[in-house]
Amino acid sequence: MWDFPSASYDFARQYEGRHWYEDRKRPGGRVHVTKRNEEDAIEFLTSRPRDRPFCLTVAFFATHAEDNAVEQYKPMPESMHLYVNDTVPLAPSATQEAWEAMPYFFNERNEGRVRWRKRFDEPEKFQTMMKNYFRMATEVDSACNIIVEELKKQVILNSTLVIFTTDNGYFHSEHMLADKFYPHQESIRVPLIIRDPRMSQGRIGTTNSDFTLSIDLAPTILSAAKIIPPLKMQGRDISVLYRDDLANHMISNPWRTDFYYELPQLNKVDINVICPSEALVRKDFKLINWTHHMQEQLFDLQKDPWEIIDVINNTQHQLVLIQMRERLRELREFVK
Repeated sequence: MWDFPSASYDFARQYEGRHWYEDRKRPGGRVHVTKRNEEDAIEFLTSRPRDRPFCLTVAFFATHAEDNAVEQYKPMPESMHLYVNDTVPLAPSATQEAWEAMPYFFNERNEGRVRWRKRFDEPEKFQTMMKNYFRMATEVDSACNIIVEELKKQVILNSTLVIFTTDNGYFHSEHMLADKFYPHQESIRVPLIIRDPRMSQGRIGTTNSDFTLSIDLAPTILSAAKIIPPLKMQGRDISVLYRDDLANHMISNPWRTDFYYELPQLNKVDINVICPSEALVRKDFKLINWTHHMQEQLFDLQKDPWEIIDVINNTQHQLVLIQMRERLRELREFVK
């Protein structure tokens, strides 16, 4: 992050913040950030010592927006034919009603709202932005395929753990917001795809709805490398969810059924621009606590998956509310 410790790595490349970079050696004199990500990964894989194990992280900048650019998303020219004849649907919560249901301190200064104005506040703009967003996502897919094909070429794919995930979710006009920041499903849910040579045959190609978290990634990678994670490290080895030979681990230590979310106050950022929050997330309910504004919300995710109707004052949910408040306090203390 900014002051990248490249000296601590055998191979390192750092760049972020833009979709296009000057490169006079190429036709057109520039290169797209996703192509650059792809080529750097291939350079590492083809130049690495073949007699040593390796860990490669390819941190794609796309589909992150260029926040200060008018276009926001700038795909490669060869991708512009994609999705031309498609119409991207709006989510059921992309309504004025859903925006007005947000807490009182969500106003036009809110960063999620500011970015919504840049990207999604008109139907034609929404279509343009979303198609360019999907084009950039497809470019990342293509780069991942090229990296996987290189692993096949080197005959190491079936001895390599491959994890695809992201750092945050994204509002695409849900609640008339854009980007991330808040504990709603669109913002906190991320893709997670794992290809593991140790995966039990019956699990390959299936999906799993258990709660996995970013804190699980390090223990999973360390365990695959036969390194015992430090006791102070949070998270668990995800492979217990897809390896039948580890089923006993689940009997003695069942997988989590809830988790604690937190976005603390960001330094030098107005609390009404990015509102600090915490949440307890279960599959049936979510309790949000807007920590600075001292306001809570409770959502019934089974009946209201788009989180529009706050049921915190509903008498039939008071026992759930008491239980979730206590569990929230418990997890808050645990993660300190």
